[in-house]
Amino acid sequence: MHEYRKELNIQQAELAEMVGVRRETIGKLENGKYNPPIKLAMDIAKVFGKTVEDVFIFLDEDDGAM
Repeated sequence: MHEYRKELNIQQAELAEMVGVRRETIGKLENGKYNPPIKLAMDIAKVFGKTVEDVFIFLDEDDGAM
């Protein structure tokens, strides 16, 4: 996700505002410390012009974090 954000040259705070969350949420997503609800994942993917699968890698909870 970080790479896509940098490609668009937008800050975490800008992305957060675009999708209606706090900047801290974007930071946690980028650091793999938070799994987004599907609506948020879809909104973020839409900003990047990508699919949810392109932006996020979802693993089983037994496999570790996002």
